[in-house]
Amino acid sequence: QVQLVESGGGLVQPGGSLRVSCTTSEFTFSTSVVNWYRQAPGKEREWVAQLGFFSSPSYADSVKGRFTISGDNAKNTVDLQMDNLKPEDTAVYQCNARGYWGQGTQVTVSS
Repeated sequence: QVQLVESGGGLVQPGGSLRVSCTTSEFTFSTSVVNWYRQAPGKEREWVAQLGFFSSPSYADSVKGRFTISGDNAKNTVDLQMDNLKPEDTAVYQCNARGYWGQGTQVTVSS
């Protein structure tokens, strides 16, 4: 079964930064469209950002200017750098590519 693996979540204070990463050994991200999603408790899953190999990165309005999605072809990872984090960014963050999902990584923003 194809697996995507996220890492890098944790607890951070408001205004802080975290970087979450997604990787897989099953295919190459550089030829895939990769999305980050998040789901907060009691809420629907929300699209966060997309990295496509023929298009510019795109972001949800709620994170634009604070989050940056990028790929590292050598490591076959797609990272989400999250700056100026807010309590409302608290969620499980999951990556998605080629129809496959990771298990998610918890990001908690709290003082």
